[in-house]
Amino acid sequence: MHGVAYTVFEGTKPEAMDVEVLGILQNANGPKGDVILIRLGGAKAIYTGVVAGMSGSPVYLNGKLAGAVAFRIGEFSKEPIAGVTPIAEMLEISALDRSPASGSIEAHSAVRSPSKTASPGIANSPARDSASQGFTNYLKPIETPLVFNGFSEDTVQRFSSQFAAAGIVPVMGAGSASNAKQPEPMEPGSAVSAILVRGDMNIAATCTVTYMDAQHLLACGHPLMQFGAVDLPMTKATVLATLPSPLNAFKIVNTTETVGSFVQDRHNGILGEFGKKPEMIPVTLTIHGESADKQFHYEILNNAHLSPVAMMATVFNALHGVNEYGEETTYRMNGSISVEGYPAVTMQDMFAAVDGGQPGAMLAAAALGERFSRIFDNPYSMPAIHGVQLDYDIVRERRWARLESARTDITEARPGDDITIEAMLRPYRGEGVVQHIPIHIPTSTSKGQLRILVSDGDTLDHLSRGSALLGRRLDLAATIAALNKEHVNNRVYVSLLEADPEAMIADKVMPTLPLSIMNVMDGMRGTQDMVVSNESSVNEAATVPLDYVVAGAQVLTITVK
Repeated sequence: MHGVAYTVFEGTKPEAMDVEVLGILQNANGPKGDVILIRLGGAKAIYTGVVAGMSGSPVYLNGKLAGAVAFRIGEFSKEPIAGVTPIAEMLEISALDRSPASGSIEAHSAVRSPSKTASPGIANSPARDSASQGFTNYLKPIETPLVFNGFSEDTVQRFSSQFAAAGIVPVMGAGSASNAKQPEPMEPGSAVSAILVRGDMNIAATCTVTYMDAQHLLACGHPLMQFGAVDLPMTKATVLATLPSPLNAFKIVNTTETVGSFVQDRHNGILGEFGKKPEMIPVTLTIHGESADKQFHYEILNNAHLSPVAMMATVFNALHGVNEYGEETTYRMNGSISVEGYPAVTMQDMFAAVDGGQPGAMLAAAALGERFSRIFDNPYSMPAIHGVQLDYDIVRERRWARLESARTDITEARPGDDITIEAMLRPYRGEGVVQHIPIHIPTSTSKGQLRILVSDGDTLDHLSRGSALLGRRLDLAATIAALNKEHVNNRVYVSLLEADPEAMIADKVMPTLPLSIMNVMDGMRGTQDMVVSNESSVNEAATVPLDYVVAGAQVLTITVK
């Protein structure tokens, strides 16, 4: 059979390509997933070959829509031979979306092939290497380049492996984004983009419209990441040029005005809904530098897999993109994450590079990504994050100090006594600083050995919650409460640890439980979200906020008479 296919080679108007059907590849796209094998014709198609961004191009046979160009055949092909996803399989996605829309976004952990969104020009990417080991794949989805606009090369290199783990290989310098109006109407064969980040920084994937009706469109013919239900801005796009290449031919694209949202990302394509407003996470990030303040406004997608990575990449990119950035730079962070129906997650910390470790900007980004991961990683509810507010003060030197020693001038004390701990801090390339921390021994403290932990905030958090919470997944309320109880890292903390068991249920702590009660509760571990530790923290004190990131820990022991 012979037919015609449409795609945009330049501008916004789809152009026709000749189609010759070569046959049917049965079960080539999974069980009962047949692929129509075609050869494209016409001067432009023969010259460019099958290019990244062409996926979704509609194929018509005898005037009827047969499917979407979705697969390339082999590497360095001398002919534009492609695979077509049948339209009947793509229309199944519309049937999946018949249920009434809800405000939540599903967090799927579907198996994803990293080659589904790969990059032109990065032949040896980690995702491609891992996908090709042990077998050769001659039939693979056409790449849908995920273009990073407004990002530094260092940022993309640092986070490429994390994006690759989600099936994405970033591309730089192959397009841009704007909110410009595009008066030309969309039609089958037009370029269409899905947006992951938009604003002062942009991440977008572009493919081709296969089918449209008044409310919906189908595109791509294969998944972006196969997340299932999604909520991504859907925009028009203009093709600046189509770059021929035997290895990685691709379209250079500018995304333009938003026309709706992509709501499904499935095995055989993506489904967009016209007029639907996407639920993104707005971020306002302010950097207070020595010369001037800079403010960034952008939105990131609301997705359990990619939101933490997108948050980390954008924060590092913003910090990295100012003149005050340097390996020695220290950052003071104040911020909040607003979650509907819950108290805001407050953030106050300080970040400085450690010898041989990551720069302060990377540590700041990782700390924020870790908070996002914990908010999303609960099996009970999908968080509705309404906004993120971040403020960073920049200090152009390494403000880091090691806890060198700790001591107290007593070896014995009584319940109700007040004692003082002396801590010696050694700043980076500086003179030692002595801090005195008074602490009260509660009258209820048992007689015997009392351990005194002098430490930074991270050590205290790991001791009280980190190791005990490994493998536990709290509900959203308990997660937010636990995050808001975490210690900052620019103080020295003193904790009194008594040799009595302690139980933690969700984010609530019950210290110094009698052995009889402990035995009863210990039998409830299988049915309660409970962790039991061998020591109880009976009191805690800290220094005032210091102008250093504190690292280190010391343990002292005294006897309570």
